[in-house]
Amino acid sequence: MNYLPGTASLIEEIDKKLLVVLRDGRTLIGYLRSIDQFANLVLHQTIERIHVGKKYGDMPRGIFIIRGENVVLLGEIDMEKEENTTLTQVSIDEILELQQEEQLAQQQKEEVRKKAMKERGLASHADAIHDDFF
Repeated sequence: MNYLPGTASLIEEIDKKLLVVLRDGRTLIGYLRSIDQFANLVLHQTIERIHVGKKYGDMPRGIFIIRGENVVLLGEIDMEKEENTTLTQVSIDEILELQQEEQLAQQQKEEVRKKAMKERGLASHADAIHDDFF
């Protein structure tokens, strides 16, 4: 195997099933069809995998174009290990409902934290920083 510098190393991954984690937290799984010098990716037969606890759901997305700067993690899927997972697959409707409940619980937890900080006289600038990040 020859060493290829930078995004050229992704050429070896063409037509392989990859898992891509995006900067916004989404997890995509699909077949890599194309790349360019900026590490922009084209995934084919893409699914968005949503995890909540020990359950997951796969939402079909089709062809997906990903800007290279949004990729946090990229790796090849081991087909044997994917079949032998301890996670339980559920329907799209069920996983979306679970995700919404989890997000609501997280928001309520954050509100309690903000209130506690305010009562202690500590200012929270996390919202302004978070908005600037994305």
